[in-house]
Amino acid sequence: MSIGMQRKQGISRRQFLGWAWAASVVGLLGQAGAALFNFIKPRVEPGGFGAKIVAGRVDEFQPGTVSHVQKGRFYISRLDDGSVLALWHRCTHLGCTVPWREDEGQFHCPCHSSLFNKVGEVLGGPAPRPLDIFPIEIVDGQITVDTGKPISRDKYDPSQAVRA
Repeated sequence: MSIGMQRKQGISRRQFLGWAWAASVVGLLGQAGAALFNFIKPRVEPGGFGAKIVAGRVDEFQPGTVSHVQKGRFYISRLDDGSVLALWHRCTHLGCTVPWREDEGQFHCPCHSSLFNKVGEVLGGPAPRPLDIFPIEIVDGQITVDTGKPISRDKYDPSQAVRA
């Protein structure tokens, strides 16, 4: 065999560097994709918003009162008949946090002045529908609210309130 006819064995330095470069790009893109996924994925902490939250015992909420549960971003509205509603504190107009005004006896949105009564019905302003509610379970006198499943509604119906 002549020198020009010899077969090369293995891979050349150029091929090795090409494969190494491609492997590093794949690794970099994989890491970036994993980081992006972890950034976008919602974090649901046990006992935090998006999970089931224990609001308290039924007897802690007097009939006819509205109490804010900051950790869950909702209000417990204990109606005069003793039933309970969990109202999301987010306005249905543009999503502002709606405070309960005890002196006015209603929710008053500070952004665009939507008004809601203690069952979340719209009394005035640009809000298109009542405040959203969350499902409630009452077990052994303990109120648990599932903030991961908001319920959109068009009007208030007494069947939406849970009997305590």
